[in-house]
Formats: sequence, C-alpha cells, structure tokens
Amino acid sequence: MTDDAAVVRGTTVPKDRVDTFLETLTAARPQGGAGNCATSHDGAAADRRPSATPSAERQRRRWATQVVVADELARRACAERRLTPPEDVSPTELLAVAETDVADLGSIVAAALAHSPAARALLAELEAEQEVPEEAVADYYERNLDRFLTPDALRRGVDPFGRAAPSDFLPFGQVRQGVARELRRAAGRRAFFAWFDRARAEVVYAAGHEHPGDPSHPDHEHRH
Repeated sequence: MTDDAAVVRGTTVPKDRVDTFLETLTAARPQGGAGNCATSHDGAAADRRPSATPSAERQRRRWATQVVVADELARRACAERRLTPPEDVSPTELLAVAETDVADLGSIVAAALAHSPAARALLAELEAEQEVPEEAVADYYERNLDRFLTPDALRRGVDPFGRAAPSDFLPFGQVRQGVARELRRAAGRRAFFAWFDRARAEVVYAAGHEHPGDPSHPDHEHRH
C-alpha cells in the first residue's frame, strides 16, 4: 500500500486521490472560512489556522481519506443499486454545507455528501425507501405541540404546555405532510449512517490515513 491510502474490497484508493481532494478544499475554501463544511469535529479545520501543526496536518489527511473512502463506497453502492449519480459538483460548491448539517451529520458525513454526488444519490434513495407510519406522524405532532403554535399564539406568548386552546395550534391536517417529510428525512439519514458504518468496516487503511478517531495512533481525536 505504498502509494495507496486505503483498500476497499480489494480495490485500492490512491493517495493521489486524497491529495487532489485536499487541494480542492484549499482552493475552494472562502476567505475566513465562513460556511466551510470542513470546520471539522474530526480535525479538518487545521487549514484555517495560519500555520497548522504537523499533528493537525496528519489529522486533516486522515479526515480527507475518510471523505474519499465514503465517495468510493457510495459509488459502489450506487452501481449495485443501478443508480446514476448526478454530475460532479464544481470545486466552489464543495463546501456549501450549512454548519447545522455539520453538527447534525458529523463532519465526515457532511463533507462526503458535499463532495460526492454518489453519496447524495444514495442518501436520496435510502430516504425514499423509508416508510413513516401515520401513527408516528400523529405521535410526533402530539409530543411537539410547541412547534405548531399559530403565528397569533406566538405573538401572544401562549404557553403550549399551559392553558393553550386548541385554536392556538396549527391543525394536524395542515402540518401532516411536513412532519412526515421531516421524519422520513431523519430515517433516511439514520439508514445512511448505518450503511456507512457497515460499508467501511472492511476498509483497510495505510499508515497515516486511519480514521481521525482511531485510538491506535497518537494524534487521534474524536469529537461530536
């Protein structure tokens, strides 16, 4: 594995592919780093500092390897499912991931979805496969009534868990589709996480390209 960063099911992922991704990140990163999906919880934010330490640079490479491996795994999954991913994104679009997505998804997955059309196609397919029972939608509505106050009730400062009247809440029928869509999206993400964990379990990494949180190397760091 001298020239390889990882081996995925017998197929090598060249180090050059990781280098290219890192170069693209550096070229596409806006000045100041605002909105940069590489504000990693796993070490990729090192490039935002004037002079990154050797340890930070090693972590940045490990993080980038995970993103590239995720792309390779997603390409394979799409091929198995006969999905055709959209065209590759341009470098300036690579980092267009909201900070909230980084927080919700984790740095590696958020960056993989920004970087990989195949990952996005797979996520969309997994989301479309999810079935959300009507009971789950109704239960979510009942347990989260504070999210469904009417604009007038919000202006009046109505306590949704106090003496609120039924008319202070948006009717279930009005919000049902939105709730179902949100629950389906969440279920799709969980399915994507589960797929990714299974798919990368057999990946073999070269030294210096391990997962940033792998405790077997001295620079490991795994925060969420």
